[in-house]
Amino acid sequence: MGECCPPMDLFRSEPMQLVQIIIPIESAHLTVSYLGDLGLLQFKDLNAEKSPFQRTYAAQIKRCAEMARKLRFFKDQMLKANLPSSKSKRQVDVNVDDLEVKLGEFEAELIEINSNSDKLQRSYNELIEYKLVMEKAGEFFHSAQSSAALQQRENESRHIGDESLDMPLLLEQEASTDPSKQVKLGFLTGLVPRGKSLAFERILFRATRGNVFLRQAVVENPVTDPVSGEKVEKNVFVVFYSGERAKNKILKICEAFGANRYSFPEDLGRQAQMITEVSGRISELKTTIDIGLLHQGSLLQTIGERFEHWNLLVRKEKSIYHHLNMLSLDVTKKCLVAEGWSPIFASKQIQDALQRAAFDSNSQVGAIFQVLHTQEAPPTYFRTNKFTSSFQEIVEAYGVAKYQEANPAVYTIVTFPFLFAVMFGDWGHGICLLLATLYLIGRERKLSSQKLGDIMEMAFGGRYVILLMAIFSIYTGLIYNEFFSVPFELFGSSAYACRDLSCRDATTAGLIKVRPTYPFGLDPVWHGSRSELPFLNSLKMKMSILLGVVQMNLGIIISFFNARFFRSGVNVWFQFIPQIIFLNSLFGYLSVLIVMKWWTGSKADLYHVMIYMFLSPTDELGENQLFSGQRTVQLVLLLLAFVSVPWMLFPKPFILKKQHQDRHQGQSYALLENTEESLQVNSNHDAHGHGEFEFSEVFVHQMIHTIEFVLGAVSNTASYLRLWALSLAHSELSSVFYDKVLLLAWGFNNVIILIVGIIVFICATVGVLLLMETLSAFLHALRLHWVEFQNKFYEGDGYKFYPFSFALLDDEDE
Repeated sequence: MGECCPPMDLFRSEPMQLVQIIIPIESAHLTVSYLGDLGLLQFKDLNAEKSPFQRTYAAQIKRCAEMARKLRFFKDQMLKANLPSSKSKRQVDVNVDDLEVKLGEFEAELIEINSNSDKLQRSYNELIEYKLVMEKAGEFFHSAQSSAALQQRENESRHIGDESLDMPLLLEQEASTDPSKQVKLGFLTGLVPRGKSLAFERILFRATRGNVFLRQAVVENPVTDPVSGEKVEKNVFVVFYSGERAKNKILKICEAFGANRYSFPEDLGRQAQMITEVSGRISELKTTIDIGLLHQGSLLQTIGERFEHWNLLVRKEKSIYHHLNMLSLDVTKKCLVAEGWSPIFASKQIQDALQRAAFDSNSQVGAIFQVLHTQEAPPTYFRTNKFTSSFQEIVEAYGVAKYQEANPAVYTIVTFPFLFAVMFGDWGHGICLLLATLYLIGRERKLSSQKLGDIMEMAFGGRYVILLMAIFSIYTGLIYNEFFSVPFELFGSSAYACRDLSCRDATTAGLIKVRPTYPFGLDPVWHGSRSELPFLNSLKMKMSILLGVVQMNLGIIISFFNARFFRSGVNVWFQFIPQIIFLNSLFGYLSVLIVMKWWTGSKADLYHVMIYMFLSPTDELGENQLFSGQRTVQLVLLLLAFVSVPWMLFPKPFILKKQHQDRHQGQSYALLENTEESLQVNSNHDAHGHGEFEFSEVFVHQMIHTIEFVLGAVSNTASYLRLWALSLAHSELSSVFYDKVLLLAWGFNNVIILIVGIIVFICATVGVLLLMETLSAFLHALRLHWVEFQNKFYEGDGYKFYPFSFALLDDEDE
């Protein structure tokens, strides 16, 4: 290309080269680090046959993995403490060895702090529960003793005042009771989770056959369980029993139900003393725990200030050693040999990086850089920006371009949003999409640094695609003259008017033309008329065919430029020419007829013309004739279409066979990479391990390709009718929501109904038309590009260029 204009970098991938770098051992680490900063070299793995543990730098990678584990531990601790990692303004360069020691010290200190904190917290929680047991059980014992004392006083007063004859006998009976036969009651106190309290009581009753007495008191606030550390609602229980067997059963049941038991003194004075002691210990533990948390917080704050820097350093170090393991060791074990792909324009930058690494590492010998010549297919690399990257990703979702073949993304930037807009045409909906996209673009810097949800992240990544989709939708909406299905006279008055002032016969006899044709887009008078749907159906169906034929022709023309670029004359003469003839003999001719019918205002039936062009090509056309000599033209086009099929099928396999024979007889010395077919033959030779030309395989492949194109010409053209179908569906849905929701609510003359109607209209418009219809039109436009457009020229069997770059580490999850 001349000096007047820059090359179109996006149309063909960057020219690549396979390079070899011989690096001295002492400067290898720094060299790979500088190449990672540069990010323009994709290393080849020269040790693919070795396992990860057999490689040279396996120990260093293990060491980096251990440091990464410690950093993950720190991150978890900071998340638990709600301390975000913040970048320090002053970053101190730290050596990896020093960092390893420092991380080990921080980890040991944090583990010790956590261990002590857990022990103190458990003791604190146990004391809190103990205090609750003392208070609740103490209240129970105190109330029981008070009621017993009151009852005793009542009995004594009753006995003194009562001169009954039975009294002496009762006293003698009581005195004669054997003290050894008196039952001694024991009791246990503790806390049981409230959710298990009923089952706990039931099991106790069944296990002891009812020989227990259980009292429970509800603890108002949830308490932290000492074992699990979680907040649990609990009840304080006191269970009275008789005998050791009953006690053992109760202890096992408490253990099974996770009930924490605590000792409880019977003496009231001792109870008050214990409550005071426990309260003092709780306050001491609280102070100690707070001091420990402050120390832990300050330590995590120190780590948090440097965490991002340390994390990036460790990830860089691990990445460096991972790529050093791809290098092969020289026989002298003094040099490392690297091979990799790089763009040709990056040669100078790579050599500068190698010189800097040799100088900074004080190496006496510099690295050797040389270009290797290879038959291997290079990776595909397109230099994109934030605008073009989204369109490139749409294309690469189908397949990565073969090395230096034409890139569909160049055309997709325009055709994709345009075809979307043909299906989505409404300038009201387009403005809504535009406002949403402008919001994403306006907050681009802030949103790019945040973690978004899956759907939001997808929308943000394709914000520039949606921007163009919205702009084109406004354009096609103005052509369709639809604003939420309502037409406006934006570019002047309608060309039609009623026959009389009352407009009584407007829907029967129709309107008359009184002014010049409406200057831009659809005349607003069509909206709501009886002929609106037939007119729009005819217009959009024919427009869909025209757009489809134009885009398919564009795909075939791009295949011509691919054939020229790869110097493949066979593809030009026996693929491009017959394909362009076949497509335009049938559907190109149909497109011309559509335009002529619009231009002349003829009433010819194009269905009849195209059907009888095949069934009865020699018959007279009659009233369906659009121009003189049409029958002769149709016969010639039909003949050309039939001739182009064997033209595609037969010559190419025989010519490829002849080229192969000439090459192996020494009659042709063409470089293998000069032609696309030569590459195919070469890959075929590599696959079979011998020089035989598999003519049957090539012929079958060509036959499949021919049949696919012939049938695809019909099916692909029909596939473009989805533009008409979805455009009609969008228009009708929009019209239904406007007429049957908004206007219907307006007709009730009720404010509440109107508000409800507006809310329903907004929800339906946003949910159905702006979300579901947008997604539907997007997917259909995607299919038209992947199948109908790209299959005419795009092979998409390449592999992407993934350079070793530290800039890409930020996007990777550990």
